[in-house]
Amino acid sequence: MASLAWLLIPLLAAIGAGLWGSWASRNRKTAGDGVELEGYARFRAAMERSEVMVRPGGGEKPQTDAV
Repeated sequence: MASLAWLLIPLLAAIGAGLWGSWASRNRKTAGDGVELEGYARFRAAMERSEVMVRPGGGEKPQTDAV
């Protein structure tokens, strides 16, 4: 009887692996690449700007000699 219990462990592991594999390879319904492409277009536009955006209330932070 104990040998049957030891055979049950790999059987359950194989069933669990099969279930996980089918879940991991499922077709996901997403919005598509449109959202990512729009974000990339905004990023490129921001990188191509020639003027510098200045934060209101000050310029750069002063450098400190703290180590």
